[in-house]
Amino acid sequence: MRHYDLPPLAQLEAFEASARHLSFTKAADELALTQSAVSRQIAALEEHYALPLFRRLHRALRLTDDGQHLYRAVAEVLSRLHDASLELKRERRVKTVVVTTTPGFAGLWLIPRLPGFTARRPDVDVRISAGYELVNLNRDGVDLAIRYTDAQHAGTSAQRLFGDVVFPVCSPKLARDPARPLKQPQDLRLHTLLVQHEHEGTDPLQDWTIWLRAMKLDGLKPASTVRFSMYDQLIQAAVSGQGVALGRSPLIDDLLRQRKLVMPFETTVVSPRSYHLVQSATAARKSEVQEFVAWLREQIERDIAPAANAPHSGALTSPMPRSGASTDPMPRSGAAAKRTPPTARAPGSRARAGRART
Repeated sequence: MRHYDLPPLAQLEAFEASARHLSFTKAADELALTQSAVSRQIAALEEHYALPLFRRLHRALRLTDDGQHLYRAVAEVLSRLHDASLELKRERRVKTVVVTTTPGFAGLWLIPRLPGFTARRPDVDVRISAGYELVNLNRDGVDLAIRYTDAQHAGTSAQRLFGDVVFPVCSPKLARDPARPLKQPQDLRLHTLLVQHEHEGTDPLQDWTIWLRAMKLDGLKPASTVRFSMYDQLIQAAVSGQGVALGRSPLIDDLLRQRKLVMPFETTVVSPRSYHLVQSATAARKSEVQEFVAWLREQIERDIAPAANAPHSGALTSPMPRSGASTDPMPRSGAAAKRTPPTARAPGSRARAGRART
């Protein structure tokens, strides 16, 4: 003997949809059936209970009292069954970590290190979305955002990861070009400057402004400029010898260590912007997301902790090759700091940090 005296589930689904829409036609559309098939399901259900569930009026459909009673019960049971099914599917689905960030951070820093996390958690599907548009994390299903901005615009929930310093960089071959020396900052007038530029009508050297101003070269006019919308593309152009770029440490530290890029001048300037981490409302409940955040902080602590303690924006820094993590306290605002990227100096360049300091 069956434990439950119930009609087939297909009949109950047809009844619930018909009762909700008060239309066999609309129920058929929802269930991808024909109207006659739905009508047969309802007729079979009425035969099972031996009573009418609908009053069939002229071009209208109404529930009987018995039909209303059954509809309330069936709707509740199907809804609970639906929720339980979704929960079971969620438990079996692939775990994901969705990260949105800038193309420069993704291409130059995050992606080269990503195999370290995927080797640790091969069961987690990491999805990187690189772009400059701000997304709504909760609405768009994004777990984490790593944003490059100043403290004022970072948001109250943002956690600062690290800052950066800026300085000119170029390929070793370009630095050795005898026809266009790069001995002092003024020599940039002989070269093509690679510029990240997004909007027409703005200063063509906008991203260079902070460094040129620190060198008292506000009016410098380069031989030419090449504009890029993506920072990682700009750096690739510098690696291939197409001009001088404004490097951002720690993003390009690996390229300096590999001597794919060199620093023709000693002086660096602290950027007013930093990298900040923003988490979605659901990120705290996803263990895989929190493990990714912990891994990210491990990479920062290991590779770029000195940059995280850089002085305030606009301060000049003098170079000192790094041989390990520094434990010096943060300098006061405006003070010089001996914290810089792993220096790859151009052949023949001379130290001018003290001369440029203001």
